Amino acid sequence: MITRREFIDGVALGAAGLALSSSARSYAQIMGSNDRVTFATIGLNSRAYAHLSSLKANEKTSRLAHIADVDSKILDKYCGNATKELGYAPKTHGDFRKMLELKEIDAITIASPDHWHTPMAVAGLQAGKNVYVEKPCSYDPHEGELLVAAQKKYGKLVQMGSQQRSSPHSIEIVGKIHGGLIGRAYFAKAWYVNNRKSIGVGKVVPVPSTLDWDLWQGPAPRQAYKDNVHPYNWHWFKVWGTGESLNNGTHEVDVCRWALGVDFPKTVSAQAGRYQFKDDWQYYDTMVTDFNYEDKMITWEGRCCNPMKLYDRDRGSIIQGTNGSVIVDRDGYEVYDQSGKKKIDEFKVNTAKTSSTDTTGKDSMTDLHFANFIAGIQKGEKLNQPIASGNVAVTMLQLSNVAWETNRVLTLDQTSGHIVNDAKAQAMTHREYEKGWELKI
Repeated sequence: MITRREFIDGVALGAAGLALSSSARSYAQIMGSNDRVTFATIGLNSRAYAHLSSLKANEKTSRLAHIADVDSKILDKYCGNATKELGYAPKTHGDFRKMLELKEIDAITIASPDHWHTPMAVAGLQAGKNVYVEKPCSYDPHEGELLVAAQKKYGKLVQMGSQQRSSPHSIEIVGKIHGGLIGRAYFAKAWYVNNRKSIGVGKVVPVPSTLDWDLWQGPAPRQAYKDNVHPYNWHWFKVWGTGESLNNGTHEVDVCRWALGVDFPKTVSAQAGRYQFKDDWQYYDTMVTDFNYEDKMITWEGRCCNPMKLYDRDRGSIIQGTNGSVIVDRDGYEVYDQSGKKKIDEFKVNTAKTSSTDTTGKDSMTDLHFANFIAGIQKGEKLNQPIASGNVAVTMLQLSNVAWETNRVLTLDQTSGHIVNDAKAQAMTHREYEKGWELKI
């Protein structure tokens, strides 16, 4: 059996520059690996750094052993940061599919572009892995259904990255709303504002030598590489991204339906447009969506190129009832009486702000969301955002995109979320795949 001194000496010889303290941490991680969930992270730009931060925060119960990205430059950068943060270096992979063959991996986290979320999650489930997938969990409603079905078929856990579901103050205030704090809650408004700049008009250029462009595209129909797509602006192209409503609206709309205690609405309507710039951006920069129920209503307002705040917040939700209103965001909540003039209660988080509009979003909520996922794997703890629940808000906002593109009100089957009496619109809920990449469960 290797001794602690032999291990430390070996690390020093094989990786000069690593501090002794880092080596000891690595040793402790390896020696306690049987008590930890072994993770692999796929897709290493932006949000993946929040995954890294949260796995570090949960290092007593988890170990990030493997990482994968199709861009070797991004892969190397992330590995360097992970090594510095964790005190040991995860193994690197250019092709996540080969990584999934490793039996030691218990769970994967997915922070790839949207068009890969469901295919990667399903592949993980088929390989016997638990899955933490960022929102949106799917590219379209059909994929969301497939992912929910795959989770049931393969029996592993799938947690969607709606981290506010693990926020203690959000759990508290939603519980109070359900208990009658503001009477009968019937209306909720969600919003998100930002000051995103133009992405310009891209030029077709040679694919960077560091990037596997074919694997990056994966299940999406093939496109020529342009210089304004990778690594972030794919969000705004319809073949890969899903627009700001799915990129950020999923969070707050989910809080609204959680607070109102509703699932799929009766109707969906949306007005939207690209107003601020004339460029390659294919989605809207401004959207207003209405989700109507028999006796309740949710609205979503997204303005990602005009940062004028609502209720002095760049993102959040307001829940209104017969006896008052609640404003809730990632930093706390405020409760007002029925007149809307008197504040009767409030709570503010005593940590760094968590409502940032940056692309990483490291925060205590994500730490807790990961902790809940890990406890689900280790102890059978109930997930705060299991995929069957998370998929509802995602589907609602995907349907708002369909309502915008068809310019008509969609009527839904409230059990399935399917569009009724509109075959053309329903056909838009199922994507086109590159030949040979069709998703099967």
